[in-house]
Amino acid sequence: MCIALLSNAHPDYALILINNRDEYLNRPTAAAHWWEAPNENVLGGRDLLRKEQGTWLGITKQGRIAVLTNFREEDVVQEARSRGAMVNAFLTQPAYSEATTDKFIEALTEGEGLKGVGGFSLICGKVGEPLAVISNRTPDVASTPWIFKDGGEIVGLSNSAFANKSWPKVLHGEELLSQAVKDSVSHHGSKARLIEDLFQLLSVDTLPKKIKGQGWESYVRELRNSIFIPVIGGAGTDELSADDLAAAKSDQQVMVEDDQKMRDKGDGLSGLYGTQKQTVVLFDHQGRVTFVERSLYGATAKAVPASERDHVYEFDIQGWQKPGTDDVH
Repeated sequence: MCIALLSNAHPDYALILINNRDEYLNRPTAAAHWWEAPNENVLGGRDLLRKEQGTWLGITKQGRIAVLTNFREEDVVQEARSRGAMVNAFLTQPAYSEATTDKFIEALTEGEGLKGVGGFSLICGKVGEPLAVISNRTPDVASTPWIFKDGGEIVGLSNSAFANKSWPKVLHGEELLSQAVKDSVSHHGSKARLIEDLFQLLSVDTLPKKIKGQGWESYVRELRNSIFIPVIGGAGTDELSADDLAAAKSDQQVMVEDDQKMRDKGDGLSGLYGTQKQTVVLFDHQGRVTFVERSLYGATAKAVPASERDHVYEFDIQGWQKPGTDDVH
């Protein structure tokens, strides 16, 4: 996943979350759905390539939320443990557990939870409360950054450490989300219009056109500039992991080409790469959740027909308490 943008700046919504998942297009992935028992209170997609079937973004009927991005670091060994499994661990806590986000962080950092895990940033918490930003560098609860302690915040996160604010796609995304919120408020726009505007934001493509013969090393850095990643691929990308591509850094010199051979690859770890799924989630002040996931490509790396792209879920957070009040709705 390559970009997540969150905001509590809209007066009608306690939280807005939008996300692009960039991956190899043929990576087997389940669309967003309510999970099976005993975790039927969890809504999210799942990575079907790994046995953990981790997710990159999920929410629960009780208001827990988690979103994950990966990053590649030169001094961190990318080992075999699933990062998506940590998201699962947060979301699949007993539905009515009173365990706090702090307790989850404490268990994760003091135990074996971060051992052997590659670079990542995980935003997690409960809607209406401050959210934690955990990474493979987090030593303890006291060192954890928290966002949304105050109103009016807009936060972007991509495939670099949370403290790294240099990526153009993140800065551009924060600016565009701020403007989308302002436009929605000033024009008294409908929820449907806001959702479509947010999907348009996630579809902003500023990646230069492919140039035949251009080396990957020079081209791949451009991925840091574009919110949306169109389909890319070519001979040599088989040696690059999704983390390499997400980090927009590689020493490989390859051709940038889109051909049927790349499309037909079926291992989920190579072939064509790009924005695979887009998600918009709105949480209003009455505890109503609107979750829309748009699938752009299926398991065979072929485009999903427009009429079949969107999965829409609406529900009320159980036990919702509006921030700043003592009333339970």
